[in-house]
Amino acid sequence: MAFLETWQKKQMGNNNDHSALNAKDKDVIVIGGGDTGCDCIGTSLRQGAKSITTFEILPQPPPSRGHDNPWPTFPRVFKVDYGHEEVKLKFGRDPREYSTLTKEFLDDGTGKVAGVRTVKVEWTKDECGRWKMDEVEGSEKVYKADLVLLAMGFLGPERYIINELEMEQDPRSNICTPAGKYSTSVDKVFAAGDCRRGQSLVVWAINEGRQAAREVDAYLMEFSTLPLNGGVVQITQKG
Repeated sequence: MAFLETWQKKQMGNNNDHSALNAKDKDVIVIGGGDTGCDCIGTSLRQGAKSITTFEILPQPPPSRGHDNPWPTFPRVFKVDYGHEEVKLKFGRDPREYSTLTKEFLDDGTGKVAGVRTVKVEWTKDECGRWKMDEVEGSEKVYKADLVLLAMGFLGPERYIINELEMEQDPRSNICTPAGKYSTSVDKVFAAGDCRRGQSLVVWAINEGRQAAREVDAYLMEFSTLPLNGGVVQITQKG
């Protein structure tokens, strides 16, 4: 996030020195996929990276839905986002390396990163049907790297406040709220966004923040005129 934030600030006229977090003329490794990883790829390309490679620990998805992924479940299929397409146009290859686990960061002797040691992994199901990951023997590889960006996703909300207030959490560590509501197990405490629904997009955070504000308003005032999803509340004057 520091990499993306400093570049965005530069576009807005902030003239602070961002050279340490600039990909120009560097071999860039992005660890992790998803939207953040793709933004790191695209930003590195715009800054003039020498090469861009991204590691994804899961195998490459199939081109179409599998038997275990029927409609209307979310399609787990191979997709090409803007960052992948742009890198392929410039360098002639998709930047993604699938089933790749990072084992070690290598330095140049002065404390600066110089490479990444990786190993291929294989995913299989155990006797209980749960997925397990095994390293593939003899598959170690070292990638040259001058800049390594970590975009490994959302691992759950920070636990400091959750533990202090003793709020209930679901099996994925998100804060528990009733369906369609934002109140938590602690009176007068509300939750919204990623800490409640899990990793999602900014547009969901905006919407949840507004709806949580409406629920807080209704809690305090016993009614609320703040906008609902898809509309506003109209107050009819009597008399």
